[in-house]
Amino acid sequence: MDEMQNVQQSTIARMQAVTLSREYGSGGGEVAHRLATHLGWHLIDHEVVGLVAQQLGISEADAEARDERVESFLSRFLSGLQAIEPMMPMTSIPPIPITDAQAFYEARRKVIEGAVATGHVVIVGRGAQVVLAQRRDVLHVRIVAPFDMRTAYVVRREGLDQAAARTRIQTKDRERIRYLQEEHQQHPEDPHLYDLVLNSGILDLNSIVDLISLALERKSLRLSMPSGELGPVAGLSRYPEQPVDFRLLENEPPAKEGKL
Repeated sequence: MDEMQNVQQSTIARMQAVTLSREYGSGGGEVAHRLATHLGWHLIDHEVVGLVAQQLGISEADAEARDERVESFLSRFLSGLQAIEPMMPMTSIPPIPITDAQAFYEARRKVIEGAVATGHVVIVGRGAQVVLAQRRDVLHVRIVAPFDMRTAYVVRREGLDQAAARTRIQTKDRERIRYLQEEHQQHPEDPHLYDLVLNSGILDLNSIVDLISLALERKSLRLSMPSGELGPVAGLSRYPEQPVDFRLLENEPPAKEGKL
């Protein structure tokens, strides 16, 4: 058994990272923590904020305010100012220390790519599934759950009442959707961004960790295959006969002109 585990670990070690996208309250953050512990890999979550702040020379609080959001510091500042004094001219706005969205995006991309270059990391959120989409040695995972179960999770974990928990989930989901759409022109619910989408409403968190580990191993085994040999057709020959729906279509009488 130990020899088998060593072989599995050696195979998984050829992979460099797991990106983990999650619906808020699905337990995705907890899955990431358990997975990193199980694999002995480094967890990259809030750490991204501190590293981006260092690169840009801004405070961690400012980086946190921008993290997984698309509204810039400047637009929030102006909106707040105009709410107080709508007629205030633009020239009267004092200069403020600020980094633009593109600089923040580039800094975060460099942090993510640097983490993968170091190797063996579990990266939570931050659009990593898009930034690293072309890396075959990275596994992309999304954790989802029914809304009522996510509400129960937030109520228990964060000590909120039902109404507050629902509002928090909806706000966080909107922010993450808007972030990925604005910065990467992608929607986080697109299943094609992921190798694996797992429902924590059905599977317990430890089983999800096991499935991710298995997927890591299986994806690793295909790293050396030419990209042209990947996909559902790999190793398959042509159907011995035409599919039934083809034959049924051929036998249908032609549609009469003028009728739908």
